[in-house]
Amino acid sequence: MDAVGTTGLLVAATTAGWVDAVVGGGGLVLIPALLMAFPTLPPSTALGTNKLTAITGTTVAAVTFARRTKLDRSVALPAAALAVPSAGFGALSASSLPADWFRPVIMALLISVAVFVTLRPNFGSVVEDADVVSRRRRLMVMAFAGCGIGFYDGVFGPGTGTFLIMTFTSLLSLEFLQSSALAKVVNVGTNLGALTVFAAQGQVLWLLGAGMALCNIAGATLGARTALKRGSGFIRIVLLVVVTGMVVKLAFDQFR
Repeated sequence: MDAVGTTGLLVAATTAGWVDAVVGGGGLVLIPALLMAFPTLPPSTALGTNKLTAITGTTVAAVTFARRTKLDRSVALPAAALAVPSAGFGALSASSLPADWFRPVIMALLISVAVFVTLRPNFGSVVEDADVVSRRRRLMVMAFAGCGIGFYDGVFGPGTGTFLIMTFTSLLSLEFLQSSALAKVVNVGTNLGALTVFAAQGQVLWLLGAGMALCNIAGATLGARTALKRGSGFIRIVLLVVVTGMVVKLAFDQFR
C-alpha cells in the first residue's frame, strides 16, 4: 500500500474512533475504507480487522465515560457479559445470513429513530422517572441489549451503538450521555465476542489492525471527552447526523 492509502486508513480509523465514542457507527467509516484500500479483501476479513481496531477505542471510551459520568454497572456489566457469546454466535452466523435481509429493516429502524428524535426535542436531555423503572424492565433491557443487539453486531453491525443508546434512553429513561456510557461498555462485549470468532477463523489482519487501533484510541479519547464536555444536546445532534449517514450508506449498498 502506498503512503496515501496508509494515511487514508489512519484518518478513517481516527474518525471511526471519534464517531464510535459519541454515538456509535464507526464501522461505516472504517469498513468501506478497508475495502477501498484492499479491493480484493474478503468482507469477513474487513469485519474482523474492524473489530480488532474498534475494541481498543471502545474500551478507552468506556473507561473515560465510567470515570467521569454516572454509570449504572448493574445494567452495563450483565448486558456486556451477555453480549460476548451473543455477538460470537452472530459472527458464526454471518456467512449464512445475507446482508440483503438486514438492510431494509435496519434502514426503516434508523429512519424511525431520526424522526422520533427530531419530533421530541427533549428526548435524551431530560430524565423522567428514572428511579421508578421496574426491576423486570431493567432485566428485559439487559437481555435485549446483550443478546438481541449483541447478536446483531456480530452478524451485521451497522448502528449497534445507536441502537444501544436508543434502547437505554427510551426504556430506562436516561439522558443521552448516560446511555452513551452504558452503550460503550456493552459494545466492548459485542466487539470481544465477534473478534474472538473472526480471529479463530483467521479473518483478522493483526498488524494492520494494531496500527489502526492506535489512531482509533486517539479518536475515541477525543470523542469521549468531547461528548462529556458538550453533553446530551451535542450527542443528540451527532446521533441525527450519523443516523442520516448510515441510512444513505445502507441505501446505496442495497440499491446499487
